[in-house]
Order: sequence, then C-alpha cells, then structure tokens
Amino acid sequence: MDKENLEQEEVELEAEVEAPAEETEQTEAEDTSVEAQLEKALAQVEEYKDKYLRQVAEFDNYRKRIIKEKADLIKNGGEKVISAILPIIDDFERASDNMAKMEDVAAVKEGVELIIEKFLSTLKKEGLEKIDAVGQPFDVDYHEAIAMVPAPSDEMKGKVLDCVQTGYMLNDKVIRHAKVAVAE
Repeated sequence: MDKENLEQEEVELEAEVEAPAEETEQTEAEDTSVEAQLEKALAQVEEYKDKYLRQVAEFDNYRKRIIKEKADLIKNGGEKVISAILPIIDDFERASDNMAKMEDVAAVKEGVELIIEKFLSTLKKEGLEKIDAVGQPFDVDYHEAIAMVPAPSDEMKGKVLDCVQTGYMLNDKVIRHAKVAVAE
C-alpha cells in the first residue's frame, strides 16, 4: 500500500501544483485587465483635466473681455450726450461774442432763452426729464423737503408749495431730487 499511497500522493501533489498555475494565469489575466482599465481611467482623467483647464481659461478670457468692455463703456459712455451738446456750446459762444456788440438787451435775452430751450430739448432726447413738483403731493422718492411752511388752505396740506431747485430723472431714474417747500 505504500506504493499505492505514494502514487496517489504524487497525483494529488501534481494537481495542487497545476491548480496554482491555473490561478496564476487567471490572476495575470485579471491583472492585465485591471491594468488596462487603470490606463483607460488615467487617460480619461487626463482628458477631463484638459477639458477643465481649457474651460477655466476660456471663462477667464471671457471675464477679462467683459471687464474691458465695461471699462470702455464707462469711459466713453457720455460720448453720445457730449456730441449732442457740442452744437449748443457753439451757440453759447456765438451769443457771448455777440453780447458785446448788441445794445438791445431783450434780443440777447431772447437768444439765450432759445439756446436754453434747445439745450433742454437735446437733453430730453437723451432721456432727461424735469420733475414737476409745485402743487404735487410730497413724495420722498422725487422730492427733498428743505422747508415746511404753513398751508394756505386745508387742501394744500402735504403738497409742494414751492420748488427751490428743480429735480431731474434720467430714463425713469431720479438723478437729482427736487428741493421743495412743503405745506404743513
């Protein structure tokens, strides 16, 4: 039985030796598969990283361009209004030159009033509007009370009696409140 036992043990040993060899082949195949997956994942990570960096650079360029455009708008924003006002300045200069030669004060006054009218209509075209205050109910959104005076009648209480300084709105936004006297 020793011989049979020995032969049987040899067969078992050979089976044990072959089994790890097969496992090693499977492990190597799995390692190759895992390595391939790892390489694929690393390549994908690099691709995403590249896309991310390009996106960040593109956004940074966009942000810089918008800042530059905004600065240009602020710097040259008044160009349109200034261009519209230049002819009025020319009119004032001509009026000033003619004032020394003119003896008729009424004609000078009329000329200056025409220039002022032209000036206000030009500003109105650009979106400037006067705030009508006298006789209107006092409104803190449009008026600044600088004086409180006794009301001449009960119906005038809380209304603007006098406008000391005209207020203006530019494109429906108050740029200067009207300074007014309010009836109490």
